[in-house]
Amino acid sequence: MADHAQDSLFREIDEELKQEHYEKLWKKYGTYIVGAAVLIVLSVAAFKGWQAYDIKTRMAEGVQFNKALSLTQENKPEAALDAFSALADKAGDGYGLLARFQQAAHLAKSGDKTGAGDIYKKISADSGVPTLYQNLAVILGVLQDLDTADPADINARLAPLTADSNPMRYSAQELSAMLALRTGDLKKAKEIYTTLSQDAAAPSGLRTRAGELLAVLGK
Repeated sequence: MADHAQDSLFREIDEELKQEHYEKLWKKYGTYIVGAAVLIVLSVAAFKGWQAYDIKTRMAEGVQFNKALSLTQENKPEAALDAFSALADKAGDGYGLLARFQQAAHLAKSGDKTGAGDIYKKISADSGVPTLYQNLAVILGVLQDLDTADPADINARLAPLTADSNPMRYSAQELSAMLALRTGDLKKAKEIYTTLSQDAAAPSGLRTRAGELLAVLGK
């Protein structure tokens, strides 16, 4: 999810963004929303793990993690999932946390949204996980549930992350706008996209995307 370019994703939106196609739009573009945030946060998670563990243990876990990544690159998803699951069960907060995220990502890619969502929920509720990564797990968990879960439940999960002080606020706000599109609340979606498109502190790609969607929806 994290390694796809975003700039060209919305060239086709003006042809698809009709009321009856909102759900299709989300399924097509939704997985790209938090890519940059995922890369940054998980990179930091790896660094934190290196700070927290004995050098020998860290090296062993790093080797296992890289082997699991290699299985992914070799297009062996089942073997990679097994490797990440094993590492998640026994590793510490650094590579163990990374493995939990990778485990969930592989489940989601295989179509097991329920299994992926369960892992993200456990991470988000784990008091031993730093708040930043708990919040990331909320974002990724919402991605699994956005098509089917109760909108009120999703809004309740996203609301704390939309605060101005939260590093995940832009991803949370964008997901809130996508949820509004799913439920047909165009007014709310336009309000969120307007705010995002005018926020100079928001990532430039997100501002552009919000502006393009706002133009399609009609100001």
